[in-house]
Amino acid sequence: MIISPVNPISKLNDVGTTIFSIIGQLANEFNAINLSQGSPDFPCSVDLRRQVELAMQANHNQYAPMTGLPGLKEQISLKIKNLHGQNYDSDEEILITGSASQALYSVISALVKPGDEVIYFEPCFDSYAPIVRLQGAKPVGIKLTVPEFQIDWNLVKSVLNTKTKMIILNSPHNPSGSVMSQSDLDILAELTRETDIIVLSDEVYEHVIFDGQQHLSMSGHKELAARSVVVTSFGKTFHVTGWRVGCCVGPAVIMKEVVKVHQFMMFSADTPMQYAFCEHMKNPVHYLGLSDFYQSKRDLMTQELKSGPFDILPSHGSFFMLINYGHLTQKSDSEVVKELICKQGVATIPLSAFYSDGTDNKLLRLSFSKNEQTIIDGVRALNNFR
Repeated sequence: MIISPVNPISKLNDVGTTIFSIIGQLANEFNAINLSQGSPDFPCSVDLRRQVELAMQANHNQYAPMTGLPGLKEQISLKIKNLHGQNYDSDEEILITGSASQALYSVISALVKPGDEVIYFEPCFDSYAPIVRLQGAKPVGIKLTVPEFQIDWNLVKSVLNTKTKMIILNSPHNPSGSVMSQSDLDILAELTRETDIIVLSDEVYEHVIFDGQQHLSMSGHKELAARSVVVTSFGKTFHVTGWRVGCCVGPAVIMKEVVKVHQFMMFSADTPMQYAFCEHMKNPVHYLGLSDFYQSKRDLMTQELKSGPFDILPSHGSFFMLINYGHLTQKSDSEVVKELICKQGVATIPLSAFYSDGTDNKLLRLSFSKNEQTIIDGVRALNNFR
């Protein structure tokens, strides 16, 4: 180990080893069944892999255009028009990024300045608040209602002020599986009307929504689309989370600023993958069939859980569902997760990890983005918990 004379001043001095890392290490040590990560354990489309190989063989291995392959951006524009009725200019309003995470960072970094406030909702993906803090801005967390995991708009109204620059939303929601309603979008439009507030909409699970519901994208709301940047993920949609390609769309005047940050962070996303996604998207079945595909996995997990001791919370979208163990023990959710790994051989995630203050509602997050046998074996191991 190198001994350095440098003592850097941390911008995130309260960030250390997360529970996610601890769970990962324990799960590996005990060879636990993985119901924790939202990454599929089944293969992606053979055709999609073949398209990557063809792109590489055609020597598409150098830098892509900075904002993305034109053909891919045209496919995205066409998809959004068909699904949500919104026309995005593929040259100026669509950006291909090196993952949805990079898109989130680029958007926040480009549009949020020191002294600004950014509203977000907990429990949530753990990168929102740290990215806001790195800009010298203040993250303002509002807790969703439990167990419905819906937004209390009166609370939102109470914290809105002249410093509020952005509101970050996520639907379908990780970790709860809740989805936003038309009423939610209409209230948001009302609250932000005649302001300069930007809406950052994390819609990486846009095609994973259940029971016949339709995904309500900010792109499909005429008023909100004019102030929103929508972030999506090719990795989540096409079962290739390791390829790290994402996308964000928004009005040209906003995207112009996002592109400025993107060009110095990443410049361009992986070229062969962009060619492959462009070809794959020409058949809409590849993404329109995801709801039925994942609903069958959700239903399998739900059915298996019914013979166990946990209370099951409904999942309306995403790769995730929550279970409640509070009637069984008052141990912390982190303790229960560690016990499940060490004694039952199955890995889950404590919901407290998705709150900045560690709120513990005795809930665990399960991922059903797994093959059927993994789901069955994992839930049967869970059901042995007493």
